[in-house]
Amino acid sequence: MTIHPDQRYLEGLLCNDTRLVQEIYERYAGKIRYYIMQNRGSEDDAADIFQESLMDLYNQAKHKQLRLTCPFEPFFLLICKRKWLNELKKRERQPVTKPADDLSDVGEDVFAAAEAVIREEEQAAVFLAQFGRLGEKCREILRQCLSGEAQEKIAAAMGVTYGYLRKKKSECMATLLSYIQAQKK
Repeated sequence: MTIHPDQRYLEGLLCNDTRLVQEIYERYAGKIRYYIMQNRGSEDDAADIFQESLMDLYNQAKHKQLRLTCPFEPFFLLICKRKWLNELKKRERQPVTKPADDLSDVGEDVFAAAEAVIREEEQAAVFLAQFGRLGEKCREILRQCLSGEAQEKIAAAMGVTYGYLRKKKSECMATLLSYIQAQKK
């Protein structure tokens, strides 16, 4: 497997590169804090989980030669989420996984989930690129329709009939899908 360029984060942890460690904190601490606070945790819990996850990554890189074959972000976020879920279960006295080194045996499920995130990001990038190829009118119609607003209201706001909006939306979607299908070939 090819080593991902984000391996630099693990190298930064191993070498105690303060610039890279600071970058990890700046980019990911807020996301972890938000997730944990939305899931029955406190800021202290978030800080603990973040720090423990970094230590686990450090130990895996140092002692088991962990190599990233996927982007750092989804991998790290999954580790933190898994640790938090285990912590919640421990608090309820129902451990989900073995209490020993939570990362000592990173399962295929974590890698599969990280790869799924990568595929979704790639699909989103293709969608956005092809969406940009549409004409301005099509982009506006699709944006409005994807907003969840009632199509009758969208038609009135755009100064067109409901029937025209539905027909044009179908045509725009068909064009977008043809662009996406052509890109996949």
